[in-house]
Amino acid sequence: MTRVPHEPPPSPWVFPDPATVEPDDLVAMGADLEPGTLLAAYRGGLFPMPGEGVDGVLWWSPLERGVLPLEALRVSRSLRQAVRRMEIRVDTAFSEVVSACGDPGREGGWIDEDIAAAYLRLHELGWAHSVEAWQDGELVGGLYGVAIGGLFAGESMFHRVRDASKVALVGLVELLRDEHAADRLLDVQWQTPHLASLGVVTVPRRRYLRLLRTALPVPLPAAFTRPAESPRSR
Repeated sequence: MTRVPHEPPPSPWVFPDPATVEPDDLVAMGADLEPGTLLAAYRGGLFPMPGEGVDGVLWWSPLERGVLPLEALRVSRSLRQAVRRMEIRVDTAFSEVVSACGDPGREGGWIDEDIAAAYLRLHELGWAHSVEAWQDGELVGGLYGVAIGGLFAGESMFHRVRDASKVALVGLVELLRDEHAADRLLDVQWQTPHLASLGVVTVPRRRYLRLLRTALPVPLPAAFTRPAESPRSR
């Protein structure tokens, strides 16, 4: 039986058009983290992230957006070896992935209880997904994000053994490489040196919004519309 995302009640909030907000990555403040609000934000090119010492949700649309072109993923020799040692599963441990990503001991951690609960609700409705790296029956790394049509908005990733988060990213890219790959959009929010080493580039906000408009009508990848996967060998 396939999973079909359930559309929640619409958000009562109206977000500004990021194309009209200059010259800051921060676009709005306030609203809530209800499923309808989150989906409206992603469809409009925004995502939430708390701000240090700031009450309320902050909504961001970077002027230079980090994206990973599917054909540009760089897989080193050592990463290829790690891929062969691990298994990829989809949506078998979503809450554990979010919890690991939100470990308060992680430097720069931003995932609080409210954020974790909000994405768990999105997951239960069929919009948020985890791609997990398993080794010897143990969850060793993974990532989670929001899938709307051809958009996958990556939120966070973690690893417990070397290269496990990268293996999860390789697995995600493989899932997105289907007949609609040319129109899909893998959003990673901001480019970092680590992500740049894997092929992540930046695009100006207005170009990102054009790519988003192309991606949203695309069908979901098959992996996100079928029951949670059991382990598969790599």
